[in-house]
Amino acid sequence: MAAEQRPLSEVQFLTVAEVASVMRVSKMTVYRLVHSGHLPAIRVGRSFRVPENAVHEYLRESYVGVETA
Repeated sequence: MAAEQRPLSEVQFLTVAEVASVMRVSKMTVYRLVHSGHLPAIRVGRSFRVPENAVHEYLRESYVGVETA
C-alpha cells in the first residue's frame, strides 16, 4: 500500500540522517533528492521527514541489474 493511501498515523517517517544511513549516501545527497522532487518529503519546522516507504520505492525504482556476459 502506498504511503499516500495509508493513514498518516501509520506512516513511518525518517530524518534526512536516517535516510542517508539507509541509502549509504551523504545527507547532502538526500537534500538534493528532496529538493529535486525525486524523493517526497514533508517539512517539519526547518527539517524534512521522508516517508520510509518512499525511500524503499526510490531504491526499487533506481535498482540497476547487472547482466552477465
